[in-house]
Amino acid sequence: MTTSIDKKKSKTEYFGFSKKNNIPLISWGLSSTFHVEIKNIISDVHKISNLAHKKKWKNTDWNFKIKLEEKVILITDAKLNIVFASHNMHKMNGYSEKEVLGESPKMFQGKETVAQTSREISEAIALQKPFVKQVLNYKKTGELYYCNIEGFPIFNKKGELVNFIAFEQAA
Repeated sequence: MTTSIDKKKSKTEYFGFSKKNNIPLISWGLSSTFHVEIKNIISDVHKISNLAHKKKWKNTDWNFKIKLEEKVILITDAKLNIVFASHNMHKMNGYSEKEVLGESPKMFQGKETVAQTSREISEAIALQKPFVKQVLNYKKTGELYYCNIEGFPIFNKKGELVNFIAFEQAA
């Protein structure tokens, strides 16, 4: 005996599975989210690679794809204006790349940010030295969060400072 359900769909289709590969339809949404994240990471890696090529960065040993899976990447020019912010920054502090381009990373600091930490970062930048610090920053909403920052100067093949790069992660 055949029911109207049987005529329209097989049992696997009726219970949310595709006939071709028996993957639940609900997983398609999860797969789509994962696909979008991978697409964003690849896009960010291309943007960073283009910037590195344009500025003629000396060899860097960073695997940007792996870094982007765990951290936010922020790149400034030599004058500390933000020229790149990875797509995942929004998850950490609520800002989009478009909102921060051209701004200084100090835009994330405020009244509660520890002045001594800011001075230590400024000193490392002035000396063109890498640094690792934890900073009390502000999200777009005004909420405080601790941010672990690994910052590095980037030099071109002539040895000139062209950018700073920071790998950031909410603590």
